[in-house]
Amino acid sequence: MSIHISAKKGEIAKVVLQPGDPLRAKYIAENFLEDAKLVSQTRGILYYTGLYKGKEISVGASGMGFPSIGIYSFELFTEYDVETIIRIGTCGAYTTDLKVYDLLNVENAASESTYAKFAWGIEEESISHQGNIFNTINETAKEMSLTAKATNIHSSDIFYRKDPAIPAIATKYNCPAVEMEAFGLFANAKHLGKNAATILTVSDIIPTHENISADQREKALKPMIELALEAGIKSL
Repeated sequence: MSIHISAKKGEIAKVVLQPGDPLRAKYIAENFLEDAKLVSQTRGILYYTGLYKGKEISVGASGMGFPSIGIYSFELFTEYDVETIIRIGTCGAYTTDLKVYDLLNVENAASESTYAKFAWGIEEESISHQGNIFNTINETAKEMSLTAKATNIHSSDIFYRKDPAIPAIATKYNCPAVEMEAFGLFANAKHLGKNAATILTVSDIIPTHENISADQREKALKPMIELALEAGIKSL
């Protein structure tokens, strides 16, 4: 048991899928895992452990932003001996070169955030995925006949902002889309020597305001969830 996760030691698997939303974690557990057991619900952040194709895997929420995923991923890595975390989420595209429903396998996360600097003394503005799980996701996507574009992502502290222009850091590091957690996850994994990846589904095209509607999201996110599960069990 850690400060923010009430699961007992041994109740969380070595591989964890981490969506932002607790209800998305619940949906994955109920629809993709066998014998799924709720192992933590502290602060309404749900964690489940079950079997996928006979192998134990956990799924639980990260919440939104670096402070939240920073807490949960750190405790998973250090208190529960988790080896691999795959963040699964949505992102907004800065460019019409991306389309809604596109799958992205994040190569590097760039951010203006001071999270990595003040937590771990990591000075870089851009942090890469950690370990071999990124390559496993690429290989698995090919086997599943899915296109998962290797790309850089802008990880932002800010959802609403005054200036509508693409932030300078996104241009500097060639980031075609934005989300809010990958940089924090990668920083923790780099500091701790763990494996971390981020798979994203493009849910919004910012310049055109096109988006995946709420009732389309379950179907839209299914390929990402299945890709993460298949890649996750390969790393066990």
